Amino acid sequence: MGTSERPGRGDHDDRGRQDAVGARIRRFRKERGMTLRGLSTRSGLSIGFLSQVERGISSIGLTALNGVAAALERSVADFFEGEESDGRAGVARLPSHFTLTRAATAATEYVSGQQTYRMLSARGPSLVLEPLLVHIAPGGRREDAYGHAGEEFAFVLSGELLYEVDGVEHRLYPGDSVHLRSTVPHAMYNDTDGVTTVVSVVTPRLF
Repeated sequence: MGTSERPGRGDHDDRGRQDAVGARIRRFRKERGMTLRGLSTRSGLSIGFLSQVERGISSIGLTALNGVAAALERSVADFFEGEESDGRAGVARLPSHFTLTRAATAATEYVSGQQTYRMLSARGPSLVLEPLLVHIAPGGRREDAYGHAGEEFAFVLSGELLYEVDGVEHRLYPGDSVHLRSTVPHAMYNDTDGVTTVVSVVTPRLF
């Protein structure tokens, strides 16, 4: 902790993903002829923060990115083009009313800021829940609380999680959970020294 260390390969990979997401936000914004002020107004995020994300100085969490995606009329997955590892190829086609995901099937993963999202189910055209396994690394920028459409559920498997709901902070431990209407401003942050793992279910689907 008190020593200065040279960044490892993982640090460069995380910075590369951060730069790539920011670059795509800028590209999609310019394609729509939208200014940073316009994107700020539509997404509810500050101009300064959006500028830092576009320049790769700050990372953006999935909740905030969802607002940016909606403002730019894009899917969240568009900002991670080329990152996902989708192992569903060759899996038998299932009816639209259910999916079956085997443990041996490689899962699609997305990395946003300090958080890695692993999709826990395959796509179902008639289904609206998004079940995810989320690994939250310590540190990083603490995001402002943010509201969006839908509902959200989080169950802590390991580590600790600081979860803010409507201006009140709640510390969650393994076995604790929170369920809320996502329109209520909320944010989560890992202020410990270890990785926190959470099962999260949100609606509507983000990816």
